[in-house]
Amino acid sequence: MGTRECKHICGESSQGIGEAGRTGEWRSARPVIDHDKCTPARQNKPACFLCWLYCPDAVISKTIPVQINLEYCKGCEICAQVCPTHAITMVNEEEFSS
Repeated sequence: MGTRECKHICGESSQGIGEAGRTGEWRSARPVIDHDKCTPARQNKPACFLCWLYCPDAVISKTIPVQINLEYCKGCEICAQVCPTHAITMVNEEEFSS
């Protein structure tokens, strides 16, 4: 039995930065960080970063102070739920529209 070549055209890709698009436009609640409560900001050293670890969209920086890229944040609230010091609160997006 011989072999035959596959005539199917296939493609392969991997997810890149912003692959899902700038999803911040349809977010209904925005995460706001109180840096006075945030452990890394308060201690001025790498500590905690649970928000960074659990963010499914990887939009939270592992820097001091912690920052959230709101262009890509979907507002899922996971960061606020895992924050042990309650430094992140979800605020209705309508409060930021001008």
